[in-house]
Amino acid sequence: MKIIIEIGFSEPLLKILTTIAKDKKSASRKFNKDLKEKINLLLESPFMCRPSIYFEDKKYRDLIFKGYTIIYKVEENEIRILDIFKWQDR
Repeated sequence: MKIIIEIGFSEPLLKILTTIAKDKKSASRKFNKDLKEKINLLLESPFMCRPSIYFEDKKYRDLIFKGYTIIYKVEENEIRILDIFKWQDR
């Protein structure tokens, strides 16, 4: 199984990291590092997070990380990381 990062995740993540870095660059780096570690845990247990409240399909999951929701989809041989957002923004 492998992890695929979609553009719908990469672009908002870059904005989040840029915003955090304006206040403290080390906090931005730590946020990114910790998020990558959490995403990599999905390789061990892809269904560890709750089913997504934004989709009817159980293959879509919501990973909650420091107030952000990361939506991902579990497919046969890969995990697609689709989006990241604050719940207030939806």
